[in-house]
Amino acid sequence: MDQRMTTSHVPAAPTARMENHGPTMARVAMRTGQDLLARAGSMVAYEGYVQYESNPSALGRAVAGRLTGENVPLMRCHGDGQLFLADYGANVVCLPLNGENISVNATNVLAFDAHLEWGVQRVKGIAKFAGQGLFNLGISGTGWVAITSRGIPVVVDCGASGGETYVDPDALVAWSTGLEVRGKRSFKATSLIGRGSGEAYQLGFSGQGFVIVQPSEDSTERLTGAQN
Repeated sequence: MDQRMTTSHVPAAPTARMENHGPTMARVAMRTGQDLLARAGSMVAYEGYVQYESNPSALGRAVAGRLTGENVPLMRCHGDGQLFLADYGANVVCLPLNGENISVNATNVLAFDAHLEWGVQRVKGIAKFAGQGLFNLGISGTGWVAITSRGIPVVVDCGASGGETYVDPDALVAWSTGLEVRGKRSFKATSLIGRGSGEAYQLGFSGQGFVIVQPSEDSTERLTGAQN
């Protein structure tokens, strides 16, 4: 094979603990003592010496997650080398946390540093809108998180907007937990806004922080349909 045909796909030397290799893959620089929790089955390749095992404490939380609809099957990855992760061709966003807290739709979690604090949490401010988005995965601390998006996402800086930012809950991927969240019904636009809810509503975000939104209104479904 002509090596010129593959040159553009060869990974360069890593410059960060976690970064993108193309839009749909995350590359993690693995080091001894720096374990990673990743979605089970998300490994597509690795270089060096990397091992995988079920994470007992994480599995316990996954069981608790089933009670809330936020099941996160995780595996613990450790060793030295480069690890490549993907999830059915979904776009991947690698986020560095610096003592911050984010709330992520569990179906959009790809991987995060094992030392970060995490757990299923109730989303405040929208309890009266039962049935969607009441529980998310909260991740906090200093480290790296990789999340997925069905298509190229948009990151909205709520602090820069000067007002509230409204999002279809089915398109919501993640947000800074310091934001104030409230639900809003749209009685006059049920046939135009939102899908499958019967009565349209949005989530309003205000304060200092960001919201990540994917160009899809079906965050609860896996991408398996695209593979059939």
